[in-house]
Amino acid sequence: MNSFLEWWMAGIGQHISRELSVMIVSMIPLIEERGGLILARALQLPMWTGVFWAVLGNIIPIPFILLLIKKLIHWMADHHMGRLAGWIERKAEKNKPKIDKYGFWGLALFVGIPLPGTGAWTGSLVASVFDMDLKKASISILIGVALAAVIMTVLSYGLLGGLLG
Repeated sequence: MNSFLEWWMAGIGQHISRELSVMIVSMIPLIEERGGLILARALQLPMWTGVFWAVLGNIIPIPFILLLIKKLIHWMADHHMGRLAGWIERKAEKNKPKIDKYGFWGLALFVGIPLPGTGAWTGSLVASVFDMDLKKASISILIGVALAAVIMTVLSYGLLGGLLG
């Protein structure tokens, strides 16, 4: 992730505001809020400003994923992108037991604990592909985003922040 963030700051980040950089990076699958908050700290944004833009960027894709991902997967399968569609479905299937075991709170923890392959994108994907209740899934994912924000803020601005200078 560090090499991506360095690339971002040296390229695209030179042409847009620090806040917009954090928001856009937080929207990117697999990088998400974790990367956005690390970037916010590296760009020396004040903590609450960084948190605001990272959380905003992380939640923007959620309704689109919840409402449209299944249609997109079916479209991809029908338009010679079956391997990619299959990969997405396998990703959801692989993570379903983790979420099923604890239901609502399982999804919140899955989204909120910042580990590779977890986050709002994957949580929304799993919730959509397996037809979880839209309202419950949305609330659960938002709780997870808030939890991830707390954890990553402590790490980025506290623990890692001290190491970064």
